[in-house]
Amino acid sequence: MRKRLDLRIDFAFKALFGTHGNESILAAFLNAALRLPDNKKITEVTLLDPQFNKENTEDKKSILDVHAQLEDGSRVNVEIQVNNKHDMEKRTLYYWSRMYTSQMKEGMDYGELCRTITINIIDFRYLSHTSGYHSIFQLYETEEKFLLTDTLEIHFMELPKLLIKWRRGEVNPRENQLVRWLLLLEASEDKEITQVLEEIAMQEDQTLKKAIDEWERVSQDPEVLLAYEARRKALLDEKSALRRAEKQGEIIGEERGKRIGEEIGEKKAIMKVALSMIQKGIDNETIAELTELTQEEIEQLRRQ
Repeated sequence: MRKRLDLRIDFAFKALFGTHGNESILAAFLNAALRLPDNKKITEVTLLDPQFNKENTEDKKSILDVHAQLEDGSRVNVEIQVNNKHDMEKRTLYYWSRMYTSQMKEGMDYGELCRTITINIIDFRYLSHTSGYHSIFQLYETEEKFLLTDTLEIHFMELPKLLIKWRRGEVNPRENQLVRWLLLLEASEDKEITQVLEEIAMQEDQTLKKAIDEWERVSQDPEVLLAYEARRKALLDEKSALRRAEKQGEIIGEERGKRIGEEIGEKKAIMKVALSMIQKGIDNETIAELTELTQEEIEQLRRQ
C-alpha cells in the first residue's frame, strides 16, 4: 500500500472533508459527530468561505479549517489541531463568536441567528476532567442544569484518548460511526486500523469507501503533495518551538519554583482575606490599604 497523507495535518484534513465534491463525506462525519437521529440526518452541506474579516485588515483574521452550513441554516466549523498551544478554549470561543456574528445582516432580527457549532479534533490530551474522547459543551443553568439555548455547541474530540480505548477494545468502529471517522484520521500510521476500516468500507459503508478512495487519490496528487509537505514542515517547526518554550519554562521553574510558589501562596492568602472583607461590606480603599491589592484586583474579586 502506498503512503497516504496524514489526515491529522489540517491541509490534508481539509482536502478530504472541506473540498467541493466531498460534501457527502463531511455530511456523514457530521451526522456521526452531532449524534443526529435518523429523521434529522444531514443530507446536504454547503461549504462556506473559511475566512472572516476580509473587509477589515486591522482585525484579527479567522481562517477556519472547514466552515459549512447545514440545511436548517446551522453553521459548523470543524478544526483539527496537532499542537497544544494551551489556549483551545479561548481560541474556540473566539472562532465560535466570529461564525455566530457573521450571520448578522442589515435589518436582520436576532431571532434569525442560527445554531452555531464548533468541533475541535485534537491530537493531544486536553480535558483532564474526563477519560472520554468526545465531550460536548452547551449553555446550562448552573444549579438545575437546564439548557438556556442550543445556539452554542462546542465539541472536543481527543484522538489520544480514542486510541487508548481502541487498543483496549472499548470502542468498535463497526458499531460506532464516529469512531470509524476519527480512526480514519489515525489510519496513515496504523496498518491494523487501515485494514479494519477498509473492510467496513467494502462491506457496509459506501461513504467511507468514497472517503478512502478520495484519500488515496489526493495522496498521489503532485500539487496537493507539495502544499501538504510545506504545511507539515511548518507544523513540525511549530511543535519544536513549543517544546523549546516549555523546556525553558521548566528550567526557569527549577531555579525559581520555590520562591514563586511561596509568592503564589502568599497572594492567595491575601486574596482570601480581601474576599472576606468584601463580604463584610468593607470599602475598596480600606481593603487596598490593609492588603496592598490594587483597585482592579479588588473589583475582580467583587465580580466573582
